[in-house]
Amino acid sequence: MRIEQQPGFVLHAREWRETSLLLEVFSRDHGRIGLLARGVRAARSRAPRALLQPLTPLVLSWSGRGELATLSSVESAGMPLACTGETLLCALYLNELLTRMLTRHDPHPNLFSNYVTTLARLAHGEPTAWTLRRFERDLLAYLGYGLQLETEDDNGTKLDPTGAYAWHFDSGPVRWRTHADGLKVSGSALLALARDVQPSPQDMATLRRLMRAVIAHHLDGPGLRAWNMFAGNHFSAGSDMP
Repeated sequence: MRIEQQPGFVLHAREWRETSLLLEVFSRDHGRIGLLARGVRAARSRAPRALLQPLTPLVLSWSGRGELATLSSVESAGMPLACTGETLLCALYLNELLTRMLTRHDPHPNLFSNYVTTLARLAHGEPTAWTLRRFERDLLAYLGYGLQLETEDDNGTKLDPTGAYAWHFDSGPVRWRTHADGLKVSGSALLALARDVQPSPQDMATLRRLMRAVIAHHLDGPGLRAWNMFAGNHFSAGSDMP
């Protein structure tokens, strides 16, 4: 099978043998794929290694079947995203999230568009915490794990913005009674996420805890390395990272 001129981004790259790279790529029409970039680390390579970096929009061609295809050509489709410091760490978090949550060869063109939009939001200085929460919400929905955010799980009653709820991972919110109920979330936080309205700082912190717990519930294996990386960095006051 040969694929030509496919928009995509490198999610992760690592060295392989003396002159090659193993790539995890998120492509528009083929989802997450594994590519072997032969010889790109050689001095005379026709495909410069500098292109094969995360956060650079690319046009890729490859051939082969199975878990690992071979990169045949790569071209730039635009300038690398201008992310530094906190926003760079957020963008790399998105890449790890996609790498861990997506199965290979499962197309998600709408998620690809959402990813491009989210990177642009980070590069343009939009609030990082809210930008990440929106992407996490949409990612879960695209993968079939959409969150119930506007009604109670057990009776379908509309959420009370002044109420407190316990989050059940396989269904959604129920009225909070005791700490034995599980993760506590506010109705106002859930409704803000449902309505795509940036919440208060307190509700943003609630959503961070909720989304991390939900993502961890769906991961196959250990938690994300980015969570530890963020915990080891000091961000600006009011910043609320993954």
